[in-house]
Amino acid sequence: MRSTFREYGLPAVLLAATVVTTMANGARFMQNFLEGMPPVVRDTDLWPWGWLSDNPNLYVTGWAFSATLLGILLIHEFGHYFACRFHRIRATLPWILPAPTLSGTAGAVIQIRSRIPHRNALMDVGIYGPLCGFIASALAVGVGFALSFHASANASAAIVRFGGEPLTIRLLHALLSHWDPKIPSFEQIAPHPILVAGWIGLFITSLNLIPGGQLDGGHILYAFSPRVHKVFTNLLPFVLFLAGAVYWVGWILWGTFLLIPAMRHPRVPVETSLSRGRIVLGVIGIVIFLLTFTPTPFYDSSLLHFMHIDPFSTTPR
Repeated sequence: MRSTFREYGLPAVLLAATVVTTMANGARFMQNFLEGMPPVVRDTDLWPWGWLSDNPNLYVTGWAFSATLLGILLIHEFGHYFACRFHRIRATLPWILPAPTLSGTAGAVIQIRSRIPHRNALMDVGIYGPLCGFIASALAVGVGFALSFHASANASAAIVRFGGEPLTIRLLHALLSHWDPKIPSFEQIAPHPILVAGWIGLFITSLNLIPGGQLDGGHILYAFSPRVHKVFTNLLPFVLFLAGAVYWVGWILWGTFLLIPAMRHPRVPVETSLSRGRIVLGVIGIVIFLLTFTPTPFYDSSLLHFMHIDPFSTTPR
């Protein structure tokens, strides 16, 4: 009974809880969007339950954000899951994690319960999650752009400002502008919640493709070269600590995450070489990382900013 619940009941309970939390955040995003404002303009937007208790009828308006984001997460994790099934690697169903975050979730994971037999299998397991998630996120961004409009001239200032646009958003905006020149740039837009979910999906994809530890990017790099993987895994925490000081404080959390012993990559037999097709998949993974990564996912959120220090000046701000 316990194993059955862990196999099927736990993923279902976690998914149901995450539907509740992402719907709540999505409802707040939707109302701000309808008023021509950024997604987060007041502190209560980060924790919308008080607002929802006064406006319970608006809860259902969060479905667009919730369905899009959860769809992206599930597509990503099922990419991993079916790669495991193909290679007869035992793995859990996706666990979608509810959390009091900007999105209402801490992401999703699967747990691999048996050894990965060889390099080709490791490459498949590592790449198919971010590849599927990237495609789903890009589609969401395209739809979100089409549904969005210019921000109101007198809109309130955002307290959480989405940072540098990854190349995917720039390319999609340039492509869509050929059909509709009226589509505003990402910095001038009142983003539809579907666009917000797509941006978060791209952000999650880039985080997973960080080339270290047991992250998806770590799997891909290990499949190429365990030695290079070890060097990157040892070096990355310090690079991320520096990035956290200058660009986004969250990089410090990810650097610390890579220092956890449980993040050490398990040994995978490397006697056989990668097939040509898997090498191509690995290169595609690198390209996706470059298309989704930005060092400043959120503006004004570096450690130095919170300490009121300008990194390019010798005096405090």
